[in-house]
Amino acid sequence: MAALIPGLAVQVEGSYNAQNQLMANSFKFKGNDLERAEAIQAGMHETQVQAQQNKQELEKQRAAIDATVARFGQLDDYYILDEGAIYFGNGKVEVDPKYNPQLLALSDKAKTVNGYMIEVKGYASTAGSVALNQQLSEDRADNVTNILLQQGHIPLTRMLAPGAMGESHQVGDDKTAEGQAENRRVVVRVLQNKAIAGV
Repeated sequence: MAALIPGLAVQVEGSYNAQNQLMANSFKFKGNDLERAEAIQAGMHETQVQAQQNKQELEKQRAAIDATVARFGQLDDYYILDEGAIYFGNGKVEVDPKYNPQLLALSDKAKTVNGYMIEVKGYASTAGSVALNQQLSEDRADNVTNILLQQGHIPLTRMLAPGAMGESHQVGDDKTAEGQAENRRVVVRVLQNKAIAGV
């Protein structure tokens, strides 16, 4: 009976009992049929083992993919490692050369950070029209970005698109000349993605 395995061709002799059930009295099979069935069974076992290994490997790959997705899910989550502000005269968009050393220092610091990005946001005071202030903030951000690219040698792939923030996020009191001067600015930030930082 122990030799009866799936795939084995057998000849069975039997008779019906009192309950009209067929009862086997003897089993016969050929030796080469048994060998063939055992080979098939062994192959099935190998297949089952391989299937289990494949399942485990797929689970590992799925876990790795989930981890990668989680890391990419943090791409908007940055550490601010350094920042600086560049200020502008009323209606002005050209960067005062006195700020160049500050911008180059930020560039140098950024290059020491693994996976750094640089964010540039331009702002304007509320003096003048909203449309004009939007354009001023854009031109200021673009001019600062150009210095970082051309003089700081920051690769374009490390720059986030310059942000033109217009009159939003006023930091100074626009009712005073000093407050307006504080609001006419470009903020430069050195960022590191938290996923790249391994957090």
